[in-house]
Amino acid sequence: MDLDGIKLIEHDVIVVGAGGAGLRAAIECSSKGLSTGLICKSLLGKAHTVMAEGGVAASLSNVDERDDWKVHFRDTMRGGKFLNTWRMAELHAKQAPTRIRELEEWGAVFDRTKDGLINQRNFGGHRYPRLAHVGDRTGLEIIRTLQDYGVHQGIDIYMECTGLDLLKDGNKVSGMVAIWRDSGDFIIFKAKAVIMATGGGGKAWKITSNSWEYTGDGYAMAYDAGAELMDMEFTQFHPTGMVWPPSVRGTLVTEGVRGEGGILVNNQGRRFMFDNVPETFASETADTEEEAARFVSGDKSARRPPELLTRDVVARAIRAEVKAERGSPHGGAFLDIASQRSAEDIKKKLPSMYHQFKVLAELDITKDPMEVGPTLHYFMGGIKVDPDTQMSKVEGLFACGEASGGMHGANRLGGNSLSDLLVFGKLAGDGAGNYINNLSSSPIIDNDQVKQSIRNATDILNRDTGVNPYLLHEELQEAMQDNVGIVRSDELLKTGIQQLQDFKEKYKDVKADGACQFNPGWHEALSLKNLIITAEAVAQSALLREESRGAHTRIDCPGERDEWLQYNVVVSKNSDGSMKTEKIQRIKADSDLERIANSTIEELDKEVLNDRLKKG
Repeated sequence: MDLDGIKLIEHDVIVVGAGGAGLRAAIECSSKGLSTGLICKSLLGKAHTVMAEGGVAASLSNVDERDDWKVHFRDTMRGGKFLNTWRMAELHAKQAPTRIRELEEWGAVFDRTKDGLINQRNFGGHRYPRLAHVGDRTGLEIIRTLQDYGVHQGIDIYMECTGLDLLKDGNKVSGMVAIWRDSGDFIIFKAKAVIMATGGGGKAWKITSNSWEYTGDGYAMAYDAGAELMDMEFTQFHPTGMVWPPSVRGTLVTEGVRGEGGILVNNQGRRFMFDNVPETFASETADTEEEAARFVSGDKSARRPPELLTRDVVARAIRAEVKAERGSPHGGAFLDIASQRSAEDIKKKLPSMYHQFKVLAELDITKDPMEVGPTLHYFMGGIKVDPDTQMSKVEGLFACGEASGGMHGANRLGGNSLSDLLVFGKLAGDGAGNYINNLSSSPIIDNDQVKQSIRNATDILNRDTGVNPYLLHEELQEAMQDNVGIVRSDELLKTGIQQLQDFKEKYKDVKADGACQFNPGWHEALSLKNLIITAEAVAQSALLREESRGAHTRIDCPGERDEWLQYNVVVSKNSDGSMKTEKIQRIKADSDLERIANSTIEELDKEVLNDRLKKG
């Protein structure tokens, strides 16, 4: 195979993925004087960061002076069922306010309080109003700001470009093989460091808020290159995805709707979340509708409504109502903001929600409730990285945002993903810069690896006959929805894993008709490999974790088990190509962090006040 005709593009660092995490990482690399390439599978601006509408979590204390990084850290650990990587949760809580103020300096326009400060709203799992927002289009504003800032830094951007395989020089990453989606031409990216910011792999499920790009590319490429994946069993089903009408099935309804007072009711008109408050959160949750209403109106003495419990709790509650035949006509529950807010308020606070459903579903949310239910939304697990540098087991390979694991533990709090990508995007850029500066020599491209990558990709086109990739993808989605969904068991997971083994065999014969140019069937087949790896990592990890914790529910292993709190589940690739799944002892918590996480809110409020008095 002759490689002379294949374009070679060289940078100090390439960032794969152009959502908020990738953009922030690229900005940091570029600011250090590194030649930076930003690779975007779709078009710049089309990223899931845009879907994070409700707000970005940071303890700015602009609406409630009692908020502080310690309270944010405590909320994050409790929301993650104490399985979060302690150091990552600490870095996130401490640095999030700085990253938000930085965005403001770069031109982000946030909603304001009467005093002109960045406004903040309530959100599920957060003790105090903590989410800085721009109506219900916060993610869009963050992407706009980062793009504008990054483009003016001179970052090279490669749109409609799909990564295929990472390249290595020994245990050091040396670049990546990719294709242009329009022409089908191959490209070799040579780099001293690679940052994965590829998001999740929700397209392995039938019902998901994820768009076509989210096929687990980063997980699979890192796994194949020798990196470890951790805690992949924790896949978050957002409780409020639209279930009807079909035109918007899976479309996310921002948690901001509940933050602004939206309530969940069943087909009997009962506000059922009051019946589903876990003991852990009982002391901090309203007992009555009257108290919940006072909280929404800003009464600081009131406790938060049960609709603002963590996403795993709300998702399971909706599922329980459906199972008990108390759900909505199309297998969900009713989310009602119309009875709680005036039409004027809804249009002002939730403009995108109002216009989106008016146009796409002919539904007026100022008059009628929405039919919502759980939809696969987010991966808490991901590439295992060092908390401070974001580097994986493979030297020079970094990850941030949803592509990395550890920050969110067993369940992510809403709003934490946007501050996560800002904090760890910057840290990944820092880590990559320091790594490159300490390299004694540049890694080299192994042409044999390039040839193998190209051969694997073109074999799909060169077979005379074979398996239809679209049909195989549908089979995969059905298997994951049925067996590795919101509720799991030993029997279901083993069935799913067996199906996945069958899919791996079928994939060896997958066939796409046509040539490389403008061939969506070929792209589907290439993504399918990554989806199968991602799906198996989730299923195998879920089988190993014999407990129910956060977003991982085993009906045959009910309740959290203390012994499992000691372990992360880690996935790696065996030398024979099979998947290895094992329990790895977690790094113990710093004693002070453990104390903060286990403090009562009253204790922390006093501690925060004393801290501020000491600072003067």
